[in-house]
Amino acid sequence: MTAGLLGSEIPLADAHDLALVDLDGVAYQGHLPIAHAAESLDEARRRGLRLMFVTNNASREPEDVASQLSSLSIPTEPDEVMTAAQACAQVLTTRLASGARVLVIGGRGLVTAVREAGFEVVSSADDAPEAVAQGFAPELGWSDLAEAAYAVAGGAWFVASNRDMSLPTARGFAPGNGALVGAVVAATGVQPASAGKPSPAMYDMAVARRAAQRPLVIGDRLDTDLAGARAGGYPGLHVLTGVSSARDAVLAEPGLRPHYIGADLRALLGPHPRPFSEGGWWRCGERAARVVDGTLELDGSELSGIDGVRAACAAAWAAADAGAALHPSGVPDLGA
Repeated sequence: MTAGLLGSEIPLADAHDLALVDLDGVAYQGHLPIAHAAESLDEARRRGLRLMFVTNNASREPEDVASQLSSLSIPTEPDEVMTAAQACAQVLTTRLASGARVLVIGGRGLVTAVREAGFEVVSSADDAPEAVAQGFAPELGWSDLAEAAYAVAGGAWFVASNRDMSLPTARGFAPGNGALVGAVVAATGVQPASAGKPSPAMYDMAVARRAAQRPLVIGDRLDTDLAGARAGGYPGLHVLTGVSSARDAVLAEPGLRPHYIGADLRALLGPHPRPFSEGGWWRCGERAARVVDGTLELDGSELSGIDGVRAACAAAWAAADAGAALHPSGVPDLGA
C-alpha cells in the first residue's frame, strides 16, 4: 500500500464495511464527549458501516467500555469492543499451556481476559508464575511494579498490554502503561513483548471477529493507531482530535503515516480528495504546498482547512521520500 495519502470519491463510511475505532482522543476525551463523534458514528452506522472499538486500554472490561460509550450517545455492545487486555491474553496462548500461572499487574479487564484465556492468575512472584502480564490501572503502585520485577528477573516471560507512554485524560496527558512498564524494564533490563498497538494483532482479531472485507482503522495517535494500520496493511484515517497533530502528520516517517486525514469523525461522511503534483506544488482542493530548501511553503500567508493539511503532508512526504531535507523548524504549527 502506498506510503502517501489515498483519495476516495465516495465517503469512507460507504467505501468500507468495518471501522476499527480508537477510543481516547477519537470517540471521547477522558470521560468527556468529543464534538461530532456521536452523530458522525451514528450516521456511519446508518449507512451500513459496522464499528469495532479497539483500544490500548487494558484496565477495563468490554462491558464497562460499552457502557461509557453508550452514555455518550454512542450505543455499543460489549462484543463491539476489543481491548489490549484481550490481545495480551491471546499473546500468552502462543507460548503457555492452559492452566499456566500468570502474574497479572493491571486492572480488572486484564485479570478477566487472562482467566478467560485459560490461565491461573496469581498475585506474587513467590507463586512461580511462568509469565507476567502488565497493563495500565490507575491504582498500580510501587509494590505491584516490584512484584513484576521480581518475577521477570526470575525468568518469567514479560508481556505488556501496550507501551503507550502517555494517556489522554480530561485534565491533560498522564503517564501511560509504557511509562510503568519502563520501571520494570529499568529494574530488570528485560524488554517485554507487546500486544497492543502498534502491533496489528488487535486489528487482526477484530477483523476476524466480524469477517470484514474492507476494514478502516481510525485513530488519533500516529505512533500506535496509524503505525498499527501500516503494520497490518490496513488503510488508516487520522483524526485531529487527540494526541497527534497535523504538524506531526506532516513530519511522520513512512511507517507512521495515515492514508487519510480529517479534522474529526465527520471525515467518515465525505469524500477525500487525493493531493496531486502540479507546477512544483502539491495541491488539494484550493490549497497547495511545497518544500523549498528544507522549509514547507504554503500558497498563502496561512494554511487553513483540512485540504491545506493534506497538501502539506503530500509535499513533505514526497520531499522526504526523495531524500530532500525537511527541517522540523521549517514546518509551522498547522491549523485545520
